[in-house]
Amino acid sequence: MKVTIIGAGPGAPDLITVRGLRRLKEADVVLYADSLVSEDLISEAREGVEVIKTAGMHLEEMVELMAGRLRDGKKVVRVHTGDPAVYGAILEQIALLKEAGAEVEIIPGVSSVFASAAALGAELTVPDLTQTVILTRAEGRTPVPDGEKLRDLAKHQCTVALFLSATLTKKVVKEFLDAGWSKDTPVAVVYKATWPDQKLVRSTLENLDDDMRKNGIRKQAMILAGWALDEKIHEKNFRSKLYDKEFTHGFRKGVKS
Repeated sequence: MKVTIIGAGPGAPDLITVRGLRRLKEADVVLYADSLVSEDLISEAREGVEVIKTAGMHLEEMVELMAGRLRDGKKVVRVHTGDPAVYGAILEQIALLKEAGAEVEIIPGVSSVFASAAALGAELTVPDLTQTVILTRAEGRTPVPDGEKLRDLAKHQCTVALFLSATLTKKVVKEFLDAGWSKDTPVAVVYKATWPDQKLVRSTLENLDDDMRKNGIRKQAMILAGWALDEKIHEKNFRSKLYDKEFTHGFRKGVKS
C-alpha cells in the first residue's frame, strides 16, 4: 500500500533521476500530469502498464483511483513535473492517501528553477553580490500569506525565482520597483526549460512585460531576477573563498602569496 511520487524534472526525459526511472519501469500503474510531463518519459514504462493522464482529473478522483489500484495489489507511481516539493500540490494528495491507509514515497527531481539557471549559464548565488535565492510566485487568484508579498521579499535585494507568474508581469514589475529595485535590474525568462521548444529571453525589470509579450510567453515560464543574471557578470571578477589559493580548509592547505 505505497504510492511513489516521482519528480520527472523540468521536461527533458533524461533529466529524471536514476531512482525515479527505476520506479517508473517497475510500476503497474502510472499517473502523470499530461499537460506538463513529457510523453517520451512515460514511454519508458514497461509494456502493458496502465497509463492514466490526470490533467482533467480532480484531487479526490485521482486519490480514489490510486488507492483502488493499491488495494488490487498494483505498484502505483504518480509522476510530477520538476521537483514535487515546490508547487507540486502533493501535500493534499498525501493527506488523502494516508486517510486511505496508503504510504507515500517521494523521489526528488530537477526543479525548473535550476534547469533554467543551467540554460542561462548562470550561478544564482554569487560571492559578494548575493548569497540567497528566494523561490516564490506573484499573487494572483491564489493569495500568498501575509509577510510573503513579493514587495516585502524583494526588499532583500537577492536573486528571486518566480514560478507561476508569467501572466502577472505588470504586477511583478511594480512590486520590485516598490521594493527599491532599479529599472535596469537584469531579468531572465526561460520558457519550457529543457523542452525542444525552450526559449530564453534576456531583459530588464523595466522591459520585462513588453519582452514577454513580444515573445508570446504567458505560461510555463521561469522568471529569474537580480544582478546574478547580468549577462556580463563573468567580466566582474567575483571570486569565492573556496578555490582561493590562500584559503585553508580540511582538504587543502592555503599557500601564501
